Amino acid sequence: MIPSLPPHPNLADVLRAFPGGWSALLDAHDTILRAESPLTIGERELTAAYVSGLNGCAFCWNAHTVYAESYGFSLAQCEAVFADVATAPIPERLRPVLAYARELTRAPSHMQAAYAQAILNAGWTEQAVMDTAMVVALFNFMNRVVLGTGVAPHDEYYARRRAVIAAQPLNERESANARDVGTHPYRAYGRQLGIVV
Repeated sequence: MIPSLPPHPNLADVLRAFPGGWSALLDAHDTILRAESPLTIGERELTAAYVSGLNGCAFCWNAHTVYAESYGFSLAQCEAVFADVATAPIPERLRPVLAYARELTRAPSHMQAAYAQAILNAGWTEQAVMDTAMVVALFNFMNRVVLGTGVAPHDEYYARRRAVIAAQPLNERESANARDVGTHPYRAYGRQLGIVV
């Protein structure tokens, strides 16, 4: 999409070439995906992957299914959610969260109170509704940046990462949901790229 970028660019190539504004956006990622929330990190990452799948953003689908796996979900669960939230092998109370995410992504002007009420009826707090909306908003934004700049899916890279994660015990991955709250991996990524002080 952008001639100065290398063939099959990665998101890192985009950030390095056009560093303006990313510092605040990476901080937003850390806040939305890693701050305290009724939703676990894994649940937020699964939602991010689901939104990305709905938008056909293969790079973000790859990246965030890997993150979802890092926090206790499997690729099979991610794929089942994408195929049909109603029948996917996930906790029952997560279904209305993902239904809300689907509607807000696919038909935002037709959002109805019933979608949020279903989340509340499943035992979540209003904060969970807000946090879901923030994840959905962030990834509809990011998917468009990624697709608009031609970032490639990098399937092989993410397959290698997935293999490493799959070898880790499930209980360790699930415990990371508590351990990693309040961490700043996205800002650290920006520092690694040299675009964040």
